[in-house]
Amino acid sequence: MAATPLMNEFPELAYLTREDLEDILNDPAYFQSIFHSLRQVKELYQAQTELGMANEAIAQTNLSLQDRLYELRTETKEAFDNAKSMESRWKDLEREQREVYQRFDPQFLLLRLRHATTAQDDASEALASSFVQSSPSSSLVNDASDVDEFIREFRELRKIYHKRLMWGDRWTSGQVSWEDG
Repeated sequence: MAATPLMNEFPELAYLTREDLEDILNDPAYFQSIFHSLRQVKELYQAQTELGMANEAIAQTNLSLQDRLYELRTETKEAFDNAKSMESRWKDLEREQREVYQRFDPQFLLLRLRHATTAQDDASEALASSFVQSSPSSSLVNDASDVDEFIREFRELRKIYHKRLMWGDRWTSGQVSWEDG
């Protein structure tokens, strides 16, 4: 028989006669028996079987890891939720820290000093007004001890006022420095 593309591709069929080849085409059972005896088909089935077994082994491995995977997934979710909670808490703590540090901010402290200076001035002026208004109503001559007490209190209030005023002026002129640490 002459070499044909069929015979080149499937040398196992080279021994068959033309009538045998026609019978193969006409008889499905004969075709199946010849087809399944071909080396390429056997190799294909062997490869398919090996792939099936490999897939089965991978599936068994995956199934054996499934419980641990679910545990890890749960642990990861818990860790993620915990991290989100801590992130939220961090933001709250940062806000609280800013609020606490604001009380020590130089501009805030200067503002408090100015308010305290004004309050000190008001207190000393109120004391002076109270003393002056009480003088004519009680007697023409104030008791010396009342005058001494007024002077002592008034001087103390004014001393604090003037100290605060000087500190504020120095601060405003840049003579007070704030260093970190």
